[in-house]
Amino acid sequence: MDRRLNKPLVIAMVVVALVLGLVVGTSTGIADRIFGGPNPKTIASASLESMRAQNRLIAFVARYVSVTTSETSRLGFSTKRTLILPGDVRYELDLSKLESNDVSWDASSHTLKVKLPEIEIAGPDVDLAAAQEYGEGGILSALTNSSQQLDSANRAKAVADLRKQAQGPVQMRLAHQAARAAIERSFAMPLVAAGFNDAKVVARFPTEGSDDASYLDLSTPYEEAIKEAERQRAAQAKK
Repeated sequence: MDRRLNKPLVIAMVVVALVLGLVVGTSTGIADRIFGGPNPKTIASASLESMRAQNRLIAFVARYVSVTTSETSRLGFSTKRTLILPGDVRYELDLSKLESNDVSWDASSHTLKVKLPEIEIAGPDVDLAAAQEYGEGGILSALTNSSQQLDSANRAKAVADLRKQAQGPVQMRLAHQAARAAIERSFAMPLVAAGFNDAKVVARFPTEGSDDASYLDLSTPYEEAIKEAERQRAAQAKK
């Protein structure tokens, strides 16, 4: 009698276990491997969650140098101060802004498309140990606190100038290229490991405006962009 009563209970437990196993397998990708092999969408979703957990990605770091001069005149006397201030700027991606609808798989072209949040500039982190200050104080500097005021003004102007340099078109292009390469590599590696050797990953920014990967062929090569940035820096230093 007890065995007949336990048999329906055992069957019910097996059914529940199968249902739970299917649910867990679907959510973790196990079911994809059992029923027809790995699913690129599942792999991409797992990669997305892994990147979101990183929170922020530092895609590019650059150092700039600002040269600023401030001058003031009072009572017929004048004083001038010049500040040379280097600083590092970080170009970051806030990966927590990535949503599931920012990642899509095109089965016909075997292409994973990723829409990226815009680059954020962090800093500058000024290097005060390497800063240099020069001045022509004269009588006005000796009689007033004009030198300290000019130094404060120079520091504020230098920080603003460093951020302005960091937002230049060449610098932003380099940061975009570095960020795209990092994201595309992060999504591509799991796909290749799962056997999708012909899969392509195309990441783009909102300002780039096209899902077509062909626009990437028009971007400036990294080495040329570096040379252009150095030319702009040298030209600014001569002014």
